[in-house]
Amino acid sequence: MEEGNGYSGMAIDLWEMLAEDAELDFRYEVYPNLRTLVEATETGQADVAVTNLTINRDRAERIDFTHPWFDAGQRIMIGEHQGTGFWAVVKGLQASGHLTAYAWIGLVILMATVVLTLFDRQFDKNFPRRWPDGIAESFYTVMSVATSGKPPSRKNLFGWVGRIWQGLWLVCGIAVLAYVTSSVTSVMTTLAITSSINSAADLPGRTVGVLEGSVSQDYARNAGLRHISFDHIEDGVEALIDGRIDAIVGDAPVLEYYVRTNADQPVSVVGALFEPDKYGFALPNNSALTRTLTVELIGAHERGEIENIRTRYFGEHP
Repeated sequence: MEEGNGYSGMAIDLWEMLAEDAELDFRYEVYPNLRTLVEATETGQADVAVTNLTINRDRAERIDFTHPWFDAGQRIMIGEHQGTGFWAVVKGLQASGHLTAYAWIGLVILMATVVLTLFDRQFDKNFPRRWPDGIAESFYTVMSVATSGKPPSRKNLFGWVGRIWQGLWLVCGIAVLAYVTSSVTSVMTTLAITSSINSAADLPGRTVGVLEGSVSQDYARNAGLRHISFDHIEDGVEALIDGRIDAIVGDAPVLEYYVRTNADQPVSVVGALFEPDKYGFALPNNSALTRTLTVELIGAHERGEIENIRTRYFGEHP
């Protein structure tokens, strides 16, 4: 992570400590993503890849790795209001057939408005004579019944028969209101249950974000997950908040550190660690620095210096 005129992060702090102990001069070169960084290391354009780079067989066949300096793995980042947004509810209502029922209710309301207008024009001398005014008055009456179960004050033109008719009308209005309320509540409850992501088992069928060239991308590809690649975690989080993706699969330390240092963002990390792996610094094949850095790493581990850096960034172990 860039910070002011330099860079920060556990890998950066650890590297600078090792470089100082080994009396190595260096300068940083920034690459757009992990894939290009690995390629630059393989071709010798970069002498050391200083980042949270997972050690795996594919990479080990192309580049050298130092002794591992961090035990990591994959975790999942989700948005706080995942799956219950406006459009998700609309899609849920459509899939369950409620939107079709709403359309029929709307048609009945339109027909009731026309019938009530014709009725009142015929029998109520005080009813507005202008058609726009009459339609508006009838529509208001019908919607009052449909949404609140109570009509506005109206004259009873037909005695006890009229009262019975008004009572039946109120029952229908209350039934419509209850149906709309219960259907929306039911869909939202279902979405809250079925759209929640708590582990890797919940990812199939979702669109996930991964970092370009990362082991997370390899995992998503091998697992058959629909995924979108991003060069930077900030781009993935923006897509997650915007609803373009359902979750982010990434290295646990990266996701946890982002959440810890961006408390204002509506995201969280969920689920247990899966696909465990280890981080190491990468170098071109047969680099003379591989042994030097490995020895320094083992010494830093024995002295507790690596654990001190880890604690500074991620806190004490739970």
